[in-house]
Amino acid sequence: MTYEALKDIEILFGLALVTVILFQRLKFPSIIGFLVTGILAGPHALAFIQDTHQVEQMAEIGVVLLLFTIGIELSLKELMRIKHLVLWGGGLQVLVTIMAVAAVGAAFGFPVKQSVFFGFLVALSSTAILMKLLIDSGQADSPHGKMAMGILIFQDLCIVPLMLLIPLLAGNDDDLSRILVIGAKAAAVILAAHYGARLLVPWIFKQVVKTRSRELFILTIIFIGLGTAWLTALAGLSLALGAFIAGLAISESEYSHQALSDIIPFREAFMSLFFISVGMLLDPAILATYPVLIASLVATILLIKTLITTGAAMTLGVPMRIAIIAALSLAQIGEFSFVLSQAGVKVGLLTPEMYQVFLAASIATMGLTPACLKYANPVADFVIGLLPHEWTRGRGVLAKSEKTIPLNDHVIIVGYGVNGKNLARALKNLKIEHVVIDTNPFTVKKEGKKGQHILFGDASKPEVLEHAHVNNARGMVIAISDAAASRRVAALARHQNPSLHIIVRTRYILEVEPLYKLGVNEVIPEEFETSIEILSRVLRNYMVPLAEIERCITEVRSDGYDMFRSMSKRHSHAVGISGYLSGAEIDTYMVQENSQLAGKSLSEGTIRNKSGATVLVIKRGEDVMPNPDPFWELQRDDIVLLLGTPQQLNAARNLFEKR
Repeated sequence: MTYEALKDIEILFGLALVTVILFQRLKFPSIIGFLVTGILAGPHALAFIQDTHQVEQMAEIGVVLLLFTIGIELSLKELMRIKHLVLWGGGLQVLVTIMAVAAVGAAFGFPVKQSVFFGFLVALSSTAILMKLLIDSGQADSPHGKMAMGILIFQDLCIVPLMLLIPLLAGNDDDLSRILVIGAKAAAVILAAHYGARLLVPWIFKQVVKTRSRELFILTIIFIGLGTAWLTALAGLSLALGAFIAGLAISESEYSHQALSDIIPFREAFMSLFFISVGMLLDPAILATYPVLIASLVATILLIKTLITTGAAMTLGVPMRIAIIAALSLAQIGEFSFVLSQAGVKVGLLTPEMYQVFLAASIATMGLTPACLKYANPVADFVIGLLPHEWTRGRGVLAKSEKTIPLNDHVIIVGYGVNGKNLARALKNLKIEHVVIDTNPFTVKKEGKKGQHILFGDASKPEVLEHAHVNNARGMVIAISDAAASRRVAALARHQNPSLHIIVRTRYILEVEPLYKLGVNEVIPEEFETSIEILSRVLRNYMVPLAEIERCITEVRSDGYDMFRSMSKRHSHAVGISGYLSGAEIDTYMVQENSQLAGKSLSEGTIRNKSGATVLVIKRGEDVMPNPDPFWELQRDDIVLLLGTPQQLNAARNLFEKR
């Protein structure tokens, strides 16, 4: 038996290596590769592994380990910090999805209890897939990323009550004793998790830590996880539920970070084992037997989940665009749904054939997740473009309480995270007028009460920028984590106010050039600034004199931002030099081929007569000519430094561009 089990695992992981590499090259997440590996190796395809019972055992072991690690990562304190997203957003999404799916199931003639169980399966989304995609794409800290993560956390917590309710749904009558037993079990599970997290688990770890043995510490983690799973199984609940509760109990102890770091090396193997096992249970013949049914089911799941999640998010007051993106990212079926479906088969809520159809549809929705996330922005832009702004801006206590305040020569801050808060505080101390735009309705309400001039809305919408008086603003700072949203805001702001000085905070250097293409004046990449701070601290550790450290930092920063400014010259034809002199500005422009100025001399007065701006300096190649004489003939690629009002410089810009 040991030899056969070892051989099966070796076959699975060997095939997974090839499949996952192939799918990653096709831009699919590794989890899809694991599912396909299971399908190929399972008893219904290539039949490398034929023992179905052993397959089911492997799936159960895989999900026990997966839920254990997810439980460790969750934190009840973190849940309280974002409780409005978790409780209201997640609660509405799960409850309304269950009700909607149950109504659809009942309409097609299924019993009510079975239809409600279908709702359980559809309501949950994939934490493993979505977390990886959001983190890899840098969207985890974006507004829609935070919204999706909050809803996912609630869904993960829902596995406890949903699994407890499955035996009740499987009952043939409404026996009061059955309800009381399930309720008592639920209460016992909650109490055990609460007191275990506060008392028993910390005490056990404290005794183990005294031994200074890492091996004993790891054994304790495994003992607590598997022991809790075993105890819940004895109580008539599932092994997976016990593992999740054990992980949650460990997460609340002071040793949770060490426990997680010790078990992380095994996590990917746990996840791969679970998803491979799920894939092995699917019979590919079901795709040929019910192709229309499965395709219709996939489309229905995606549509229902997208509509309901969008509605749940908008109920919190967030703009429709963010709600749609979050909803599309959550449209797939989750890994916890596989756990529920296996429990449903055991109690008769799903027939083997229905289970196969569900597996096929679920795997299809998981496979479509990267595409949903990729096209979420265009879909959201298309939808909100069809609807009035009043329908899409987001509502609640925020929209009604905002008052229009006249602003002029002010700074617009987009995003009220750490960067936005620090900037707003400094501007307030310097008595510089400013206004903040943020998409978090709770932040807007909280900061508004403190006297901060903050507007609720999506800054990529023209109406929101108009509300912030973008036409009268001197500058804009975009300090949000969503790179795609930053580009949209910058492009719109540049269109609405061509003379606006736009500064964008971005995460990676690779995002700098696309922003300069849109006409952004300055880009501050966190990746570059972090490298400078690291350099500073390393030199301090070696007791390098402060003056020398500052010289090194100045040199590195000068070289780096010279490179960034060269991007600006290439794409926006502005070298980024700007200033203010008695209401006037200084800016630079490049003469483009076939522009109105190419081949014209200054004596013809084209610049002065058509814009009102004054020529200060002309740079041709390496030659710089200050105060050029009137007979100077402009040529392609000449860089001209102009002095004028914002309106004059805006008019001059058109003279330098291609006709």
